[in-house]
This record gives sequence, structure tokens and C-alpha cells, in this order.
Amino acid sequence: MNSDGQPMRQTAPWPVEISQHHSAHPPDRTVAVEAAALNKWFGSFHALKDINLAVPQGSRIVICGPSGSGKSTLIRCANGLETFQGGTIRIGGAELTGDEKQLQKIRRTVGMVFQQFNLFPHLTVMANCTLALRRVLGKSRSEAVGIAVHYLERVRIPEQAHKYPAQLSGGQQQRVAIARALCMNPRIMLFDEPTSSLDPEMVKEVLDVMIDLAADGMTMLCVTHEMGFAREAADQVVFMDQGRIVETASPATFFAAPSQERTRLFLNKMLR
Repeated sequence: MNSDGQPMRQTAPWPVEISQHHSAHPPDRTVAVEAAALNKWFGSFHALKDINLAVPQGSRIVICGPSGSGKSTLIRCANGLETFQGGTIRIGGAELTGDEKQLQKIRRTVGMVFQQFNLFPHLTVMANCTLALRRVLGKSRSEAVGIAVHYLERVRIPEQAHKYPAQLSGGQQQRVAIARALCMNPRIMLFDEPTSSLDPEMVKEVLDVMIDLAADGMTMLCVTHEMGFAREAADQVVFMDQGRIVETASPATFFAAPSQERTRLFLNKMLR
């Protein structure tokens, strides 16, 4: 018992250093993201409980569930933005450890789009998109601008290139955030409730861009409450509750015949 009278828990220290040659099975490089027996605590709160998830390359996974179920924590762990105290995560076969150089290398293959856009307000759209290309990848100005223009066209806002974020709508800012992530040529895209802070009329323009990415075969993990997007774009839907994966199914099965009562209760509320 600790000084507060609470039971002590045993956790592995961060970082969990489990080298690939000591792992229970060799890395499968056809799997883009793999979590095995993943556990995460925030103090005494057990946020992720024995999570096992394998995401094949080219697949689109929607993660849904009630607030506080661990959805965002899971994908933040996959990008090294959150540490974890047990289990393993592999990205493209490479295991996340405490090695900073390896983490930076892995992050270059993973794009992430957040709820709040996270654009630099003092930089134009073009500068937001070219900053990492020039400073991280060492691209020339002309090459970086060419890449940025390509992806701004891809998200349908090339005409906004010389504006500042404050001059754009929320939907346009989120599309800039997607373009910025795509500029780094990631193999995997992570979306953390990308439409939750948008006005309803702006949601569709962002989801349309994401649907286009899905159609092109981009590996995607998307935390969202947009069930229409899950029906249209996902290969698999993962339902989480209280830090656990409750159910994983194809969209057709998930929406028509979920196997778990907790899933059915969630869908009854979401699809009213």
C-alpha cells in the first residue's frame, strides 16, 4: 500500500526497451502499425489496458468510442507523443524505444493531424507547409514550394497559400494541416478527431479530403465520431471503451450486427 492507502502497482519503467531480436515474434513489415499488450497509465489512471492491434499497410482503421475510452491516447502512443509503461509498438516493423534518433526517424514516416490544427499563426500557409521540408529534409526553397503547392492542390485550397491561418475558416485550416503532414511524404497518417472542433457545415470539406486519401490507399488510423466516414472509408472499425478494445469489425458488420452489447449501446446513441 502507498501513503494514500492505495494498492501499489507494478509497471515497467519508460522507455520499455525490448529489442527486436528478443521479441516473441519477428517484425512483420507488411504491418504498418502494431501494438502488442500495450499498457499506459496517467498516474493511477489505467488509460490503455492490454491493447493488441495490427494495422496492415494500405488499410484504413477508424477508432471510435465514448470520451475517455483511450482512443486519442492510443494513436498518440503510436507517434511517440505519449510514453507507455508496458507492451510494444512497432511502426513498419521498427520498434518504438527510448532512442531519440530512432523516434525522429520513425516520425518522418508518420503524419499526424490534430483536433486544433496546430498551425503556426505567424506563418503563411505556404510557410507552414514548407518549414519542415526545408529544416528537416533539407529541401531547397523551390523544391519545398513545389511540394507544398502539389499538396495544397490536393486538399483543394492552393489559392490560400499566401494567407495566414487566422484568415481561413476552420475547415480550411484543417485542410492546411493535412497538406502540411502530406508534404513530408508519410507512409501512415494519424487523425485525432480532425473534425471535432469544426462547425457542422465545415466537417464535410475535411472528410471529403480524407476520403480521397483513403481511396488512394494511404494507411490511416482515424479517431472520429463521424460514423458516415467510418461507413464509407474504413476497412475496419475499432470500438474502445474504458481503455480496452471491445470490438473490431468491418463497417458492414459493425453497423449491422455488432457482437458486443456495449457496442450496440454506443451505436444506439450515435445513430439516433
